[in-house]
Amino acid sequence: MSRVIEEIENGRGEVLRYRRHTNGRGMIAVGASVDPTAFVDANTYIESNVQVGKRAHIGAGCWIEHGAIVGPAAVLGSNVHLAEGAVVGVGAQVGSYSKIGIDARVGDGAKVNGDSHIPSHAVIPPRPGLARAA
Repeated sequence: MSRVIEEIENGRGEVLRYRRHTNGRGMIAVGASVDPTAFVDANTYIESNVQVGKRAHIGAGCWIEHGAIVGPAAVLGSNVHLAEGAVVGVGAQVGSYSKIGIDARVGDGAKVNGDSHIPSHAVIPPRPGLARAA
């Protein structure tokens, strides 16, 4: 079976190239790195230079912009928007309809309630007492 590339023209006339992720059929831009064990819903777009870790779960209608990172075992609800350079840490949870601003950080194990707006460059600290693997 060959890899199918889909091309989409954006509002600036640029042609963007995507492939479907094997687990969930989400749209993954050429240049993004998404672990095969991650789930990416079919109605989700992941832009170039994004990293998605093992066992992450990305719900329907999400948009993950260029350079963002979704850590291992992180969970994004439906219609979450991660702006450019945003980071969601290991095991963190982001509720549906939330918007995470440019270069904002959601710490390991942290929980962001649904319909939240985290401003650009903000830092949500890791969950207290969370043991980090060495």
